Amino acid sequence: MKVLSIVGARPQFVKLAPIAKALAAAGHDHVIVHTGQHYDTKMSDVFFEDLQIPAPDVHLGVGSGSHGVQTGSMLTQLDAVLDEHDPDWVLVYGDTNSTIAGALSAVKLHYPLAHLEAGLRSFNRRMPEEHNRVLTDHAADLCLAPTDVAAEHLRAEGLGERAIVTGDVMTDVCLATAEKVRDTPPPLPEGVESGTYVLSTIHRAENTDDPQRLGAIVSGLAALPYPVVLTAHPRLVAKAKEHGIDLTQGSLNTVEPLDYPAMVAAVQHARAVVTDSGGLQKEAFLLRTPCTTVRTETEWTETVDLGWNVLALDLDQLTSLVDRPAPEPTDATPYGDGKAADATVAALAERVRPRD
Repeated sequence: MKVLSIVGARPQFVKLAPIAKALAAAGHDHVIVHTGQHYDTKMSDVFFEDLQIPAPDVHLGVGSGSHGVQTGSMLTQLDAVLDEHDPDWVLVYGDTNSTIAGALSAVKLHYPLAHLEAGLRSFNRRMPEEHNRVLTDHAADLCLAPTDVAAEHLRAEGLGERAIVTGDVMTDVCLATAEKVRDTPPPLPEGVESGTYVLSTIHRAENTDDPQRLGAIVSGLAALPYPVVLTAHPRLVAKAKEHGIDLTQGSLNTVEPLDYPAMVAAVQHARAVVTDSGGLQKEAFLLRTPCTTVRTETEWTETVDLGWNVLALDLDQLTSLVDRPAPEPTDATPYGDGKAADATVAALAERVRPRD
């Protein structure tokens, strides 16, 4: 079996790591296509190195741009790539522009398409990611759902026959990485001690493009009564500069983006997490660090249901939300047992179409 993976952004590299390992262990051919959607070294190359992912076979180098420009640039190159490698499966990951571009190219050329992390829904149609994931699910021949809730969403949309619950591959890599770095202190700013700080990431368009909203988020973080380690996503830095917002005020300690092992260690040693990242919400739950999500909804509803995540609907309440009582301990495993990549590869192998 030959699988062609299309990835382009930090969360996709994390998901790719266990898939690449599982495909290699099973003796399958694997072609990795990097679109270049995330092109900064700290958001791209370092993940391949730290997670021991094979170097991409193809790099499209699309760089930054509007949604249309970025997606169009990928599409103009992907047709030739798919025809050259002639895969049994095109595998796309998550909900980015790389996901929808890979999906469109595969279905137009009649290559079987599988969507990893299928069935997630925020039900917020203002989010570009929501459109990407819904359209990709409806185009896919196989929807690889990470949770029972995601599978139920697919069934509700008439996609139940194409869906299979595999577990969440990010659980695989998060738990494995956590075990490796458990006794390794994270790289913290001078004067910030383990266990005393809040770890924060902010990058989504709905939080960064509106200067008033971004200003309120930054002010809320700066006003917290303990150190805040804010990782500086390139989008956050650019928008803060554009809006004249100081990312070093008050309690803020702004640092460069962390590589994945360092990020896992930082979550493990934090007193709390404040984020708008889907992946970080889930990682905080897996590592049992309380999370506050600066959004009006979440795709990972299990984290909220189990009390480990709350939505910051009122930014004026940020301090009280972060300082809320500790959640009830839980042994729940809604995201699987850490073997989702093996289940994914098995599902693909069982459903390979015969060649003409």
